[in-house]
Amino acid sequence: MALCGLKPTAALSQWTCRSCQTLLRRPFRKTASSSRPFSAVSALRSDVQIQAAPEIDFRALDVSKNNPYKTPARIIPVSPSYFTTTPVFNDYVLQLENLLKSFGSMPVVRAEEAPQMPWMSLEQARTAMGENIGAAKFAQVLGMLRRLNIIHPNYKSERITRFIELFRRPGAKPAPPRRPVFIDHFGRSTGVGRRKSAAAKAVLVEGTGEVLINGRSIVDAFPRLHDRESALWALKVSGRLDKYNAFVLTSGGGITGQAESITLAVAKALLVQEPALKSVLRKAGCLTRVLKRVERKKAGRVKARKRPAWVKR
Repeated sequence: MALCGLKPTAALSQWTCRSCQTLLRRPFRKTASSSRPFSAVSALRSDVQIQAAPEIDFRALDVSKNNPYKTPARIIPVSPSYFTTTPVFNDYVLQLENLLKSFGSMPVVRAEEAPQMPWMSLEQARTAMGENIGAAKFAQVLGMLRRLNIIHPNYKSERITRFIELFRRPGAKPAPPRRPVFIDHFGRSTGVGRRKSAAAKAVLVEGTGEVLINGRSIVDAFPRLHDRESALWALKVSGRLDKYNAFVLTSGGGITGQAESITLAVAKALLVQEPALKSVLRKAGCLTRVLKRVERKKAGRVKARKRPAWVKR
């Protein structure tokens, strides 16, 4: 090992083996493989002239002028949503956000005074755009569209109208205008209410507090005190129990359903007589329709949820 770190002359003087001295004295001869250059390119001849590439003219890459020979380095997508999973839907979202940013501060009207728009469903939107749109994202878009729809007609731009029409339900006819509510020449106002399968129609007129339900007194129609209070709750919270006479027709459902449908009908009729009571009636819950439905019976159950009695044997 000491031989590796010494020069040949020094190794000869310190090594006594004759065979090793002979190997060290043998001259090194270059072979054809060792003299071959490490490249596949042949040697340059003296008559070959090396010429550099022409200088790049960056002004020639300008595509603002109509020159067919000036092309961009790469094609840029027109839409920023090109590489998303739902590019068409995302383009609509971007347009909608721009419209809200531009016209979001415009005066608005009440939701019941805004034009009725039958919006397309989620499945119809997926079919029209050919994309798998998420339900939550589509619900947010409908919320923004409703916000644009309640802008006052005098301030609503044509851009907003055209964009809203894109989301109209295919084949839907224009919704008829709402029937105007008014007090007739007899001083009567009418209201309709529903609760589950029960329906009620109430007529209010100024009087002394008389209440007739299907031609009978309220005590005969609703023996329970709780049902009587529910039926007249709108008049009670507004302090108008002795100011109006109520004539009600009700059908369908049970006793409780009819009583709560009368609550909504009387509240709507009272709102026609005195629109200023809207905030009072809304806080009392008289103007909110209950959307509960009877739950269906299931197979293997006694009722909707009741299970049969367990028998050991």
